[in-house]
Amino acid sequence: MAAREWHLTEIGSGAVGQCAGQLQLSLSAADGDAYHDAQISDYASRADFRHEPPLRLSLSARANGQLHGTAGFGFWNQAFMPGQRSFRLPQALWFFFASPPSDMALAMGVPGRGWKAASFDARNWRFLGLLPLAPLGFVLMRRAWLYERLWGIGQRAIGVHERLLSPDLLRDWHRYTIEWRRDGADFAVDGELVLRAGHAPRGRLGFIAWIDNQYAIVTPQGRFGWGLLDLPGPQSLQLRDIQISAMS
Repeated sequence: MAAREWHLTEIGSGAVGQCAGQLQLSLSAADGDAYHDAQISDYASRADFRHEPPLRLSLSARANGQLHGTAGFGFWNQAFMPGQRSFRLPQALWFFFASPPSDMALAMGVPGRGWKAASFDARNWRFLGLLPLAPLGFVLMRRAWLYERLWGIGQRAIGVHERLLSPDLLRDWHRYTIEWRRDGADFAVDGELVLRAGHAPRGRLGFIAWIDNQYAIVTPQGRFGWGLLDLPGPQSLQLRDIQISAMS
């Protein structure tokens, strides 16, 4: 995709730069009293979403600095943006990083933060059917033995598939691939399969790559939170050779 096709977002200390075919999404040192974001997307609004399966995303990426907040790349339905009131149930297929104190522990056995391959789809009939029972479910999940026995139902309803990756991958260039099919998705790093999701979102999604200073807490036990983090130093996400193509 040509650079002129990207929709750029630069908020606070966020900046998007390009040199020799490489994109750099950067944040400068700043206080956490404001939102800071650098991102590229191939849409200006949800009406511009163009991607649907079968589709392959492939790109090379690395990060610089100690990341405080979230970062990543892939496809999503722009469920929300800080400072905007609009919200929709989330759908995504992406490689995603979250630093402490984020805690989005929606997959059993997978920590709620770190560098992950992840897919989820809350806009499906299973989740919508269970949604009225959510308050009771939060109470039940606070008992460890009930969580172990029952959370698998909730995880399947949200369509959550995750795999924790080594944070060392972020320190150097690696090739990331998502193959999005109608019946699932495969995530690979340097050609090696790291996650096979048996369910994937349906409908059109938009491509996004970003780095920001927010954190979020969402747990099966009903813990919810959101906030902004101080940026003690510069941090960046670098991208090159972004390819999005249809699969036969």
